Amino acid sequence: MRERVLAIVSIIAQYVMEERQFMTESEIVEELLSEGFEAEEIDAAFSWMENISLASSSRSRTELTQPSFRIFTPEENRAMSMEARGFLFRLRSMGIVDDELLEEIIDRSLQTAEDEVTLKEVKAISALTLFARSQDEWRREVDCFLEDDWSRLYH
Repeated sequence: MRERVLAIVSIIAQYVMEERQFMTESEIVEELLSEGFEAEEIDAAFSWMENISLASSSRSRTELTQPSFRIFTPEENRAMSMEARGFLFRLRSMGIVDDELLEEIIDRSLQTAEDEVTLKEVKAISALTLFARSQDEWRREVDCFLEDDWSRLYH
């Protein structure tokens, strides 16, 4: 079920990034139901997004500093795929996330982990965490890394 909930979250994030005409929550739910998702999965996705948003809104944003070097613990290495960890290093080294946000993404990834956390899952969690911090400020960066279009970040 975790993978289907993350798929729902990704679909909702795409709606936001594509700037489709404003859809109400009920319209989004109807569309997701028509795509074959179960009501329980949709509720879980909305609850998860709400929890991320509430937790992030209580934190203040700090200025990005020079990237630090973070070493994953043995437990984190086992819980996250090499690609997922590499992706997080890339986000940090490019200055897209600061140390605090990186830790938040790692914590949320580990909280959702039933099996190994994949690159796709880390991308969805990263996108939602950035959106929760500031939708407009990070829209371009999130769009770039979800589409694996890293070159746009340099220009």
